Amino acid sequence: MRLFLQRGGTYTVRLAFLWGTRTPRVEPLSERLSRIEARIAAAADRSGRPRNSVRILAVTKGHSVGFVREAIACGLREIGESRVQEAQGKIAALGGAEGVRWHLVGHLQTNKARRAVQLFDEIHSVDSEHLVDELARRVEGSARAPLCYVEVNTSGETAKQGVAPEGALSLLSRLGSSGLRPAGLMTIGPLDGGLEGARASFRRLARLRDEAREAGLLGPESGLSMGMSDDFEVAIEEGATIVRIGSVLFGPRDGSEQEA
Repeated sequence: MRLFLQRGGTYTVRLAFLWGTRTPRVEPLSERLSRIEARIAAAADRSGRPRNSVRILAVTKGHSVGFVREAIACGLREIGESRVQEAQGKIAALGGAEGVRWHLVGHLQTNKARRAVQLFDEIHSVDSEHLVDELARRVEGSARAPLCYVEVNTSGETAKQGVAPEGALSLLSRLGSSGLRPAGLMTIGPLDGGLEGARASFRRLARLRDEAREAGLLGPESGLSMGMSDDFEVAIEEGATIVRIGSVLFGPRDGSEQEA
């Protein structure tokens, strides 16, 4: 039995037997990305939108720095992480890769708000007035002010973070008056209910974004961060402007949390 090690963002260990079996082909990240691009373009076309209206956020949480390097080499410039400490290590290892924007997609504890402001260009998980106030305190006097999405629990699942839909506009108002930069709304599709359950969740977020625009709480360029590996096409059909792609691009990772 022979051990094969693959560099970068592909599966790290593969085994092959010496008695004539062929080593499994490791599919390059560029090929997986090409297929995802085609699916995004088709979904955008179905919704009557141009391809460039949807941004890919490559979610590398739980993967090594090698995956991030390979993603950047493939032209991806928006990288998502779930934990502040993990992102800090990767950003330091990459030495400030030019043109890369870092996004926090996981729950943010207030005691990590200072580091989050220093590290991230966009924060997708603003879910309470207390967090808004802490972020605003950390942004004051700082040269950095991340774009912020209000996270909305559109499925009503108790295990999820996010403000209830009924409180989303109030939290957006608090965000806008705090000196932070509102970028839009974010949600995660339901664990159950399949694609149609996800569609209902995404449609509800899109309606909330429309209400926020009408109320002057969000601008015309505000976005919808919704859709992950299992449901990004439905999310695009319902108006997503940024989709969080992880496992379908990079393969499975360790850990039990829901995969992007």
